[in-house]
Amino acid sequence: MTFTPDVVAQIARHMNDDHAEDNVLIVRGLAGIGTASAARMSGLDADGMDFEATVDGIAVPVRIPFSERLTERRQVRGEAVRMYQQACAALGIAPTH
Repeated sequence: MTFTPDVVAQIARHMNDDHAEDNVLIVRGLAGIGTASAARMSGLDADGMDFEATVDGIAVPVRIPFSERLTERRQVRGEAVRMYQQACAALGIAPTH
């Protein structure tokens, strides 16, 4: 599956506008970058989601793989939820949604 630039931009806008704190938790919990102070989704493809994390004031690229190769756009939401829930578990905090 290839996501068009428009689809990637729509998903990134949603993740960055509505789930900014979730992005930080995902980077902290799944990439092991506990000092990330911010994270913005910067892209995605069928195999994973890309973030730009802020670590000690420096922008750091982070790649979080999906649990499987995606074949449809609707699968992205499920993978984002999975990432969030796994990140919360890794960090020892309760998911809020």
